[in-house]
Amino acid sequence: MQMGQSGGAAVLVSMMLQRPKPTDSEADLLREQERFLTSGAPSAASMVHRPDKRRGEAGDAEGTDCSKNERNQKDVVTIEDLPDQLPSLTPAPPKKSRFKASRVTFEDEDAGQRLDRHDTHISAVLSRIVERDTSCAPISLPAFTGLAFPKVLHRSEASTQVPSSSSKGKRSIFARQIAAQRLKEDKTLKPSSAEPRDQIRCSDSGSRLVSGEGLQGPDSSGETLRIHQQNQAKLHAMSKSEILEEQKKLLSQLDPSLVEFIRSRKSQSAVSPGSPSEHAAAADTRSQEDPPAEHPESGESCRTAAGSVQSPEEAEMEEENQVKSPPLTEDDLPVKPQKEWIHMDTLEPEKLEWMRDLPSPRKKGTKKAMQARFDFTGTLIPPSEDLPTHLGLHHHGDEPERAGYSLQELFLLSRSQLIQQRSLALNTLACILTKAQGGEYQSVLKGSVTSTLLDAGLLFLLRFALDDSIEGVMSAAMHALKALLVCAEDEECLDCTFSWFRGLASFPLLPSSQEEEDEEDEGLDESMRETPKEKEERKSDYDVARQDVIKGLLRMKLLPRLRYILEVVRPSPRVVQDVLHVLTRLTRHSSWSATQVLDCPRLMETVMSEFLPTSWTSPSSLSPPSVYGRPVADAMKLLRVLATSGRHACARLLNSLGVRELLSCLLSAEPSELLMEPNEALRIATEAYRLWAVAAAYGQACQLYIDLYPALVRTLQALNSILSTSDPLQLRRLSALLCLLTQVTHTAGCHQELQAGMVRAQGQECPPPPPVSWGHVTGLQPLLLGHLKGLVKGLDNPVQRDGVLTLIPAYLVYLQAHYQHLSRQTCFKPVETLQDLELLTSEFLLPLLCHDVVQNLMRNLRSSSVVCNLQSSPQSPEITSSLPGLACSGWRDRPGLAAPSSPFPLLTGLGLVFETITEIHKGLSRKFSGLLLSEPVIGYLRSCSQATPTLSHSRSWLLRHEHHFLYLLLRLAHRLVPVEPEVAKHASLYHQVALVLLPWLLPGSEYLAHELLSTVIFSKDFISEGHSGGPEAVELGELKLHTQQHTSPSLQTVGALLREACTQLPSIRGCYLTQLAHLEQSVITSRDLFLGRNTWIGSHLLPELTGPTLPSDWPFIPLIGLYERAGVSDGGGLAVEELPHGSLQAVTHCLQWLLLLEVWREEALKVVLPVAKLARLSCVFLCSSDLFLERPVQKLTWGLFRLLTRGSRLDSLDLDVPPPGLASFQDLYSALLAQYEAVSFGDRLFGCWVLLPLQRRYSASLRLAVFGEHVGMLRSLGVTLDQLSVPIERFTSPPEDSLPLLRLYFRALVTGTLKLSWCPVLYVVALSHINSFVFSQDAAVQEVEATRLNMLRKIYYLTDEGNYLPAD
Repeated sequence: MQMGQSGGAAVLVSMMLQRPKPTDSEADLLREQERFLTSGAPSAASMVHRPDKRRGEAGDAEGTDCSKNERNQKDVVTIEDLPDQLPSLTPAPPKKSRFKASRVTFEDEDAGQRLDRHDTHISAVLSRIVERDTSCAPISLPAFTGLAFPKVLHRSEASTQVPSSSSKGKRSIFARQIAAQRLKEDKTLKPSSAEPRDQIRCSDSGSRLVSGEGLQGPDSSGETLRIHQQNQAKLHAMSKSEILEEQKKLLSQLDPSLVEFIRSRKSQSAVSPGSPSEHAAAADTRSQEDPPAEHPESGESCRTAAGSVQSPEEAEMEEENQVKSPPLTEDDLPVKPQKEWIHMDTLEPEKLEWMRDLPSPRKKGTKKAMQARFDFTGTLIPPSEDLPTHLGLHHHGDEPERAGYSLQELFLLSRSQLIQQRSLALNTLACILTKAQGGEYQSVLKGSVTSTLLDAGLLFLLRFALDDSIEGVMSAAMHALKALLVCAEDEECLDCTFSWFRGLASFPLLPSSQEEEDEEDEGLDESMRETPKEKEERKSDYDVARQDVIKGLLRMKLLPRLRYILEVVRPSPRVVQDVLHVLTRLTRHSSWSATQVLDCPRLMETVMSEFLPTSWTSPSSLSPPSVYGRPVADAMKLLRVLATSGRHACARLLNSLGVRELLSCLLSAEPSELLMEPNEALRIATEAYRLWAVAAAYGQACQLYIDLYPALVRTLQALNSILSTSDPLQLRRLSALLCLLTQVTHTAGCHQELQAGMVRAQGQECPPPPPVSWGHVTGLQPLLLGHLKGLVKGLDNPVQRDGVLTLIPAYLVYLQAHYQHLSRQTCFKPVETLQDLELLTSEFLLPLLCHDVVQNLMRNLRSSSVVCNLQSSPQSPEITSSLPGLACSGWRDRPGLAAPSSPFPLLTGLGLVFETITEIHKGLSRKFSGLLLSEPVIGYLRSCSQATPTLSHSRSWLLRHEHHFLYLLLRLAHRLVPVEPEVAKHASLYHQVALVLLPWLLPGSEYLAHELLSTVIFSKDFISEGHSGGPEAVELGELKLHTQQHTSPSLQTVGALLREACTQLPSIRGCYLTQLAHLEQSVITSRDLFLGRNTWIGSHLLPELTGPTLPSDWPFIPLIGLYERAGVSDGGGLAVEELPHGSLQAVTHCLQWLLLLEVWREEALKVVLPVAKLARLSCVFLCSSDLFLERPVQKLTWGLFRLLTRGSRLDSLDLDVPPPGLASFQDLYSALLAQYEAVSFGDRLFGCWVLLPLQRRYSASLRLAVFGEHVGMLRSLGVTLDQLSVPIERFTSPPEDSLPLLRLYFRALVTGTLKLSWCPVLYVVALSHINSFVFSQDAAVQEVEATRLNMLRKIYYLTDEGNYLPAD
């Protein structure tokens, strides 16, 4: 409110005046009004007149002529500082009158003349008056009585009149009397026949739409009735199907607005007739038969926000009649009303219904989804379950008879002003999220609970609740946030696989990146476009959180709040653990999020000082009330995950936060000597070893190994006592120690290479050698090898078997690291090493491989495989795109790669040792052939060769371990196939597995892909068909095909082409390795990780999971690369000499490899759609003007064309599916047609390629493109029927039904554009379709008949003139 010069006085007066109170009487209000009027204070609201724009009161000449009475007709109450119009939420143009825009006015025209033109005289108005026809209107006379005056109506007689409730609103007694009189008159006019009401209404009441009021004449209503009766008679004579057909035809022809008007008239006329009692009876009948449905929008939103139950009993439930409860009587009341109570003498049952007991839950006999309700533990309550009310599950308004709370009601409770309600709602949401993470709702709920909650704004709700000043509410919100972000089973499974080969590496848990095209950036130069960082900053918090939950939380300043909770609030132990778990999950998101955690002020300092101190006191009880001031295992795990994110993050932890001293303090003593609970001490020691192993994997913290060597050896010597107890915590601690020793061995193995590199660098930058050398780790091998031999004997002990199977993989990984670096050391002694390896093979490896326990484990290969088992588990966790997880719920209780019964960790360790040993001692290769020839392994490989695994976060981290095992099997096969005949029998199987494995390999496995391409993929030993009569068999098959189908002899080249391709395999391999040279840096990084070159490793966080290392269509890479470098533009091509050097040879090698795969390894390319193959091979014609004319390219492309057009493959070719990387096949085909017109020179191969998509079963738009836009190419498309190798029936059958295409066919034939000598195939096709169309006897619509007659007429005229259709 604005204040002028009298503002001070107004304030003083406003202080004197008081607002009305509920206790003020009427006299008090009048007194205050008098004081206000005498004070002269300005009022808060003033009444002004707003000009009416529609009447021209905007200040113009017309507005000034209005009279004062007209101006005062519209009064508007306005408040100061309030705009006259509401602000528009979205910018929109001002509204304009469409009537005003249609008027034509002139500047010099007088307003009076314009008024006279529209309103000349009163006769113009009176002349348009039309009297209503009342000739047939019923006339009711008043009833004659013997009384001189009308009877006086007494109040006692009011009950006999029409009740006031039967009409809208309250009515006076006189009005009700008149209504009763009219009702009585209507009853006397109704026919008293015994026909049903519906029949009377249909036959006698007349039409609902036509009233006949506009007809002239005395019998207009009778005429209307006769028309209606004729219509009724015609309807009665028609069958039900005919009526429905005519109704459908009318609905398709009429305007939708007119149809809606007719339906509204029908509904009005259906309600209007009849007495009020009839209406009430009808309404009651409808309510019993069809209960009123809820508002569709509100019901849908409720289901969306709360999920829905799919009860398996719904289909068997019968509809139960709703029995209305008897009206409430005075005896039912718990407190009886007394006469002395004012206004309580009359009982109002409708207002006392809430005091009744809740009805029992009714089984709804419907298949529609019902709202999900949960108890306080997150358990889903069935709709029919009747729970007592004292449980507190009925305090909600919707469906009060059902127990439990919906998600929508929990959201409302979480924003309550009562602390207990907020805490209860948040704790319940936490329980629901925990059960949803475990997949407990998958079979009973429709949709994802987590996704529904996130869409409803759960993230913002929890973030706001974390800022609550009440610690209980904050704790509940923290627990709910932990339930949303963290899956305990995922973390447990990751910890279990830490000691596996490359188990300390992990993928970042980033959501799948979805590139969004920004319309503002279209057409802009690269330098002018916004960077991804700028686009991210421009997004709102909601948009960021919708795409990535973790990024959204970090943007909402979650880290400073968590630091405040830990540092200032100092909550209970459970809340502290929840905070540490959330921080760990935030760190797993990416290296960027890990840096955010490290850079948050005082966050990590608080964690280190409060939960990882170097000194602490002994707890007074087993469960102390606070965890502050003593080590916490979850805090140590947070440090380990932070260290995994990168070398620099690990160095910051070791050097800036004092982690090095902390590790020395915790690991120098036995866990039993630490002043803490025994299990917590073991967990602390395990996490400390894992953190140290991660640091050692970067070549850091190795000096600690030298300092703590006695303590480490002492722990190793306690193996027997650990096996005797089989304590899982002790086994994990020993596995973590073995992982540490493996990484220290890898680092020590790089010492000599770094030392030599420093000498060669001569002062230039070079990584320094680590403090630990090979001599520091040499003494570990005899000790650990002795342990291994003892563990093999422990397999016979059922008590120790599980513990032995847990430890053996870690020992085998260490053994591989030792022998891998041993051969590179100066102290390497070849003779002694070979003898040691032979002893190791005979005394340990072979007995372990042949042991019954290991053989039984190998039978679980297929059941434990992720590749072979694509179907998800029955209770799979919910998948949320913005919050990816590992989907490990219930991993211990079901078969899987990480389950205790899985053979993969043991067999992977054996494969690593076999690979390393055979690299040093090649003569030992044959001793390990039993692994490849075992029946479980052969069956597993056959299943893998047929599998097509999908890529996702929930599978990728396990698929990586299975890929390691498959790669090691193929490496062993590569050594054994040339020397072992029994293994060579399965060479084609191993080659098939290598081909399908290559496009499966994930980011970080580029080195494995390079090794497979260099060894197995292009090895002639694995393509056994090339040297065992394969080309000859193909030639015989072609000869037989030629004899049966009389195919052109020039096409019988596939056998010879295969023979030549087999001799060119080394060159083909070089071609593909050259094409993949851009992956060189990724291959080097992956090699360092795989071979344990720790000092060169930058991060153990694997690359982002954007897709496989190589695309599924990698065999087409040379063709696609050439098209991208020298592609066509505007329909023109580049000359051969302008192509990059070696292009012809690269294309030839690519086509040779594709031909070999299509003939002998068809299953390897089944993941590539046939339309994708056709699109990729089209690059042969598009990348140059005459590359396809080269003789080698011609032969190979002819062979591939024949393979693609075989019967079964031709049926699977679907051109309606867009090829990967293209918007549609239509765009590619248009480019092919333009290229054919420009540079084909009538080439038969190119012609066949263009004709292939013109088959009848494909879209008519492809044929329209030829006969409409590129009709000139018909002059040179001279492919004969014999050369096409596609049955002509595929082009001519069924008959064409596209009228535009038929007209183009006819025009091309009539004008001579299409001739048999120029284009034989399309001439036959067009002639066949025109004959079928013109001489068809089938009934057709009018347009088709007109087109057919038009064609016949033109043919007749052409014949008369002597212009015959071209037939030569």
